Amino acid sequence: MTSETKIKLCLTCAKPVKGRTDKKFCDDYCRNNYNNQLKSGTTNLIRNINNALGKNRRILENFFGKEDMTKTTKDKLLEKGFQFKYITNTYTNKKGNVYFFCYDLGYLPLENDWYLLVKRKEE
Repeated sequence: MTSETKIKLCLTCAKPVKGRTDKKFCDDYCRNNYNNQLKSGTTNLIRNINNALGKNRRILENFFGKEDMTKTTKDKLLEKGFQFKYITNTYTNKKGNVYFFCYDLGYLPLENDWYLLVKRKEE
């Protein structure tokens, strides 16, 4: 009996793959490299957004002392590197005021580029 065996090549480096019949990569390095390349576009975007959200939260946190509320200006937030386009959620109170949050810390735009900074109360 003769059996023809087709040599499989690694999807990353094109070296011959030895071992199980369903194996696609020659080693762990090639497998990891292939999967990292596959996910890199969305991973970078998500990582950058998460970093911006974390930075926004740290900036807000630095304005608080022991109080749960404080005020600051838009210029002071921008000076520290705050990016208003990155928020995690919003909250509209009964008066119709819209608070913008970065996780548990938020802000309410006031008049003349002032902002009320708040800490979310645990429910």
